[in-house]
Amino acid sequence: MNIHKLILIRLPAVSTMQSCGMKHFPPPPNYDHIQIPEKSKLKFIDKIPYLAPGIRPPKMQKRLRLMRGPETVHNFLIHKQYGIMALGGGRLKWVHFDMMRLTIGRKMDPERMFAVWRVDPPWQPVTRKGQGQRMGGGKGAIDHYVTPIKSGRIILELGGKCEYKEVEYFLHDVAMKLPFKAMAVSQEIMEKTKAEEKWKEDNNQNYYTMKYVMQNNLGGCHKWMSPFDFKYLGKYL
Repeated sequence: MNIHKLILIRLPAVSTMQSCGMKHFPPPPNYDHIQIPEKSKLKFIDKIPYLAPGIRPPKMQKRLRLMRGPETVHNFLIHKQYGIMALGGGRLKWVHFDMMRLTIGRKMDPERMFAVWRVDPPWQPVTRKGQGQRMGGGKGAIDHYVTPIKSGRIILELGGKCEYKEVEYFLHDVAMKLPFKAMAVSQEIMEKTKAEEKWKEDNNQNYYTMKYVMQNNLGGCHKWMSPFDFKYLGKYL
């Protein structure tokens, strides 16, 4: 027992004191350079394109090429903030335009946010024959109008004095209701995605790329490939 007392006496005294450190919070982003327009909400889209009086509405073919491949023009954000980007080809009807306008108009704050369209109103006519009609008899009457969309097209933009976390949930909600794959994006997400794609292309160690397989007809792939597969290397349908 005495030995234990001597050991305890020889041990150095340890004192604990609770202390708190200084936390560092980054400064909030500055939105002084952003100007909110007078009409901050999305504009109403006409259901039918306007034609001069006396002009008969023209009919068109399907023109699937308007939905195939990547978008090469409207594939960036003008205001460098947030938006909805298409991940595949498809068609937008008037009901989709109205859904986006009403959903975003209800959930956004018009005093410090604004939204703009990046697609044209429905302009391509889609014909349809009545139920029970026989084949033949010419092309049917115009049923409705659509807007063809390519992969990578920016559908709409949303900006203002707000952060991405504030608008992400309802932009994602709108993107999931579209007739094709789409996602909510920001300028940082788009730049990061492009950088990752470029890094993967530069650091690809697989010798048998999709381009090499198609050019050399490995496995007899030329039998079932379409001209669009050769053009877009199997990336777009």
